[in-house]
Amino acid sequence: MAEKPFAVDRAKTGRAGCKKCKQKIETGSLRIARIQPSPFGGEGSTMKAWHHVPCLFAALAKARATTKKIDDPEEDVEGWNEISDEDRAEIQSQLDDLPQPTTPKKPSGKAPKSPFPVKSPTSKKSPLKLGVASVSQEQQTSSSAAGKDNSFREFRRVCALIAETSAYTEKTTIVRNFLTKGSSGDGFSGDLLLWIRMLLPMVEKRVYNVQSKQLVKLFSKIFEVDYEEMLEDLEQGDVAATVKNFYEKSKTCLPISKSTLSLQEADKFLEELSEVRSEEEQTQIFKKIVKRCTSNDLQMVIRLIKHDLRINAGPKHILNGVHKDAYEAFQNSRDLKAVVGQSAEASTPLDISFNVMTPCLPMLAEVCKSVDQAMARCPNGMLAEIKYDGERVQVHKTGDAFKYYSRSLKPVMDHKVKHFAKYIPKAFPHGRSLVLDSEVLLMDTVTGKPLPFGTLGVHKKAEFEQASVCLFVFDCLFYNGQSLLDKSISERREILKENMTEVPHRVVFSEAQEICHPSELEKMIAKVLSEGLEGLVLKDLQSKYEPGKRHWLKVKKDYLAGGKMADTADLVPLGAWFGTGSKGGMKSIFLMCCFDPVKKIWLTVTKVHGGFDDKQLEKLQTSLKMKKISKDHELIPAWLHCHRHHAPDFIAIDPEEMPVWEITGAEFTAHDAHTAGISVRFPRVTKVRDDKTYKEATNLNELRTLFKNSRNGTDVSSIFGGDDEDSGSTSSSLSKKDSPAPKKRRIEQFLKTSPKKAAEDIKKDKSKNTNSSCSSGSSDKLFIIPAKLDSRPDFKDPLPDVFVGVSLVLPPWVLKNREELARYFTAYGGEILSPLKAGKATHCLWDPAHPPTSKSAAIPITTSWIINSIRTKKLQPIEHYKPK
Repeated sequence: MAEKPFAVDRAKTGRAGCKKCKQKIETGSLRIARIQPSPFGGEGSTMKAWHHVPCLFAALAKARATTKKIDDPEEDVEGWNEISDEDRAEIQSQLDDLPQPTTPKKPSGKAPKSPFPVKSPTSKKSPLKLGVASVSQEQQTSSSAAGKDNSFREFRRVCALIAETSAYTEKTTIVRNFLTKGSSGDGFSGDLLLWIRMLLPMVEKRVYNVQSKQLVKLFSKIFEVDYEEMLEDLEQGDVAATVKNFYEKSKTCLPISKSTLSLQEADKFLEELSEVRSEEEQTQIFKKIVKRCTSNDLQMVIRLIKHDLRINAGPKHILNGVHKDAYEAFQNSRDLKAVVGQSAEASTPLDISFNVMTPCLPMLAEVCKSVDQAMARCPNGMLAEIKYDGERVQVHKTGDAFKYYSRSLKPVMDHKVKHFAKYIPKAFPHGRSLVLDSEVLLMDTVTGKPLPFGTLGVHKKAEFEQASVCLFVFDCLFYNGQSLLDKSISERREILKENMTEVPHRVVFSEAQEICHPSELEKMIAKVLSEGLEGLVLKDLQSKYEPGKRHWLKVKKDYLAGGKMADTADLVPLGAWFGTGSKGGMKSIFLMCCFDPVKKIWLTVTKVHGGFDDKQLEKLQTSLKMKKISKDHELIPAWLHCHRHHAPDFIAIDPEEMPVWEITGAEFTAHDAHTAGISVRFPRVTKVRDDKTYKEATNLNELRTLFKNSRNGTDVSSIFGGDDEDSGSTSSSLSKKDSPAPKKRRIEQFLKTSPKKAAEDIKKDKSKNTNSSCSSGSSDKLFIIPAKLDSRPDFKDPLPDVFVGVSLVLPPWVLKNREELARYFTAYGGEILSPLKAGKATHCLWDPAHPPTSKSAAIPITTSWIINSIRTKKLQPIEHYKPK
């Protein structure tokens, strides 16, 4: 019995996602599937593409006339008789609302007409025939729109002119001249909005669900050429050029000699491609467009699919060719249609306001390398904000509707933000409409501290039971119908302060402090870096919000002191990948590795592609002794442990003969993607270590030590000269040599200070900070960073590894000096585990109220054992601290 083309039931587990809207189908919800060929099974195997019921019928409403639809539910839908009457009624109502297809004409004995417009009778000589349905009404529209100004050939010509010009002002002039004079010189008569959308495919991105290798696979079948040969050509880094080359070589699919394709036809094709998912449907659409393209046309179509025209021109250069104010208006509104629509009247100033529910480009920060630079750039004083190591999110709210956009203006994944719809109305009880600039982080609800970058993922988040996703709000761009972009940061923060109420662990203010004196900034940088935070963002108190502009400053440890404070490691390049674009066909991305002296095997640490100029890169092509394995994981030698997804194009022939490179990054991070378990964030090559061989390179044990030291904070005393208690000092020198407080004194303070005394010290610190203000008459600070006990490690006199090999979970009942206990335990070599990894703990904490469980294999100890081991700098006998 033949399988039915559709299926229906109620979702059983809630794991399946809707193929149209990409949202999960909740358990128990009615769902309907289209039965389609499976790309994973053998010939004849099928799979169910599940949809929400409205989503499937929305897709069917837009489908071609030849697409299979539901004619008779009993005959076409598997499981129809097993669902309830109410469910059948719901589906039947959707069926009734579907537009009825027009009856196709019966074929005549005459030769079929081409469904595309024909310019002259010479096209009848073409041997190509298109077996697709006739759309006469669309043909007429296309024919009328297919003047020279709307021809795809003219579009290619303009793109070539822009690409050949290096000066950006000249690129803008080319666009302006064409959109003013047109191809004939008598005036532009084309579709202006379509031209701009085509010239800026990266702005309004369609999702095509097809990557470079998939394109090669599809076209190798269409052209009937060797797939492996096309893959080898793809190593040059330009899939569009590869497709063009093999189109010209094909003996069964011959390119047409003259381009007759219009922009409208190309746009319609791209829209159709964005609506399909299966390989079979994609192949059919590509076959249709191939028959309308010259080889140059097809190359440009592929570049549109890849969102890269290779013209080296972005929104600024294209939009300024439309209207002098177009780019600035686009920065504020991101509404291309509105901008282009108003730009039709070149003499009229554009008036496009910031709209809620439409993202605007975030304001950005440039690198700040010194206190002097910061003070010079912010003469009015500055707001110094903590630079959180999370994910930037732009929140839009109007009524009960919410939208969340990432830094790149893409929608944020639902699991990171969906619960904010419950808490934002509590934080802004009077906010009818608003736009917030914020950072999303996972916050430890016990310590109140943000968790590291990367913990927001679905699987990582599950490891932290005592944590919640928290929104750190640092700016307000729109509130109750009023745009705040033209107000200063001081005014915007005051509006936030007046209208926002913190929801603990869910919606909170970002920590910030007003700074007026260099010494205050030095202290704040020292405090932030010593606590292991990422850095600061500095904003002039009178500055406005400028979308897309880099007018803020960011301070991070790898920017200071000429980069001397950055995390570095000496690693060995044992793999390489081909680059793309100008570096296509060259080894330009390298797999950096370290050696594990215990297991006697090499492990991967990071991928790096920055640090070499073109001449150096060219020399590396021959100096690095590698063999090609084309990402085949089976060909990776036994001496390298590498995950399958990191299999490179090239592998080292002999790791002991490879050079050593100094890799510098923002920080070391724990990263399961690499087999070393540690990676480097934002890596770059800063030096070729000719003085070292693989034996002197950083090994796994040394890398773990570097990672641990990096996590414990940064010693900034060599830069800022330690603590300066003179709050009235205005010195901005970075070379002061005040002696830092002795490390032993800090430890003894932790071991002996009572919680009450520590709380009083913190209170004093807070009051000291509160009295510091840019305005001598102002005591009302915007937001103050809470003072913390000094915790800067002194790497000149390293701490002994007392707790090496000791790992434990810090239970929630440990409240007294919890933060200090964890910090010193890890500083002396111990490891704090997440509750999910409790089974791997070597020791477990207990007290009379919380005895250890008999099931645990971990050695029970008390907090006194940890404190006394720190005090004596050696492990104490366990017997005195076990439960009696």
